[in-house]
Amino acid sequence: MTAYVTSADGTRIAYDSQGSGPVVILVAGAMQFRAFDPTTSAMAILLAAEGFTVVNFDRRGRGDSAQAPSFTLADTIEDLRSLIGVAGGPAALVGNSSGGSISLAAAAAGLDISELVLFEVPLREELGGEGAEFLAGLRERIAHGTADETIEYFMKDMPPEWLEGARNSPGWPVMTAMGPSLEADAESLAWTQSAPRAELFSDIGARTLVLVGAETLPIMPQAAESIANNLSHATLGQLPGANHSWEPAVMVKAVAAFLKGMPA
Repeated sequence: MTAYVTSADGTRIAYDSQGSGPVVILVAGAMQFRAFDPTTSAMAILLAAEGFTVVNFDRRGRGDSAQAPSFTLADTIEDLRSLIGVAGGPAALVGNSSGGSISLAAAAAGLDISELVLFEVPLREELGGEGAEFLAGLRERIAHGTADETIEYFMKDMPPEWLEGARNSPGWPVMTAMGPSLEADAESLAWTQSAPRAELFSDIGARTLVLVGAETLPIMPQAAESIANNLSHATLGQLPGANHSWEPAVMVKAVAAFLKGMPA
């Protein structure tokens, strides 16, 4: 059943919660929300059965979450702060793709986070300028371009067949409708290049599991190593999976084992 929490700026954030035990919040990446992402919803059910309270929410501007006056990284961190509060944190964050960079930024901002699990966070080179340039381009298209142009720009560095498949799918109108909410994704990735990562991550004390799929894009293992090397309590892991995807049961096994302090 969908419930709502009110964020700092008055935006209502929709979520569902199931299970009982330590709190785990699933942080979606680009183009994900509950009704559009059955893989994460399936994982939430399985993870709750492992003895956790699992919170799966629609990021602002997506699904059942209300439209908002702005979609910055700071806004999304405040949404997470509100969810942790209503769930009775501390909470573990499980971040997928750019949801992982949002999770890192939330931990660095001092939210009450017990553990982090990060899957295939697509970080570029440390101290590079690609993130800031990409963020500026995305903001320009959100402000002055069409909805199609915003998504095409966001996906421009992904494998071309991903964009072609998306454009020709019935989900394309859903994707284009959430274009403004992608600002937080791009901003979180730009943040990871804004200073040395050891400095950016210095206040993150949460135990962290950094995961990649066995068959993935070349950027992902390098990014995972960069994250792990700049956190004080991080472990690298690999899951069966390809093309930036994973199986719910396999992911749950790894996440549950890590959160329980057991070998994956």
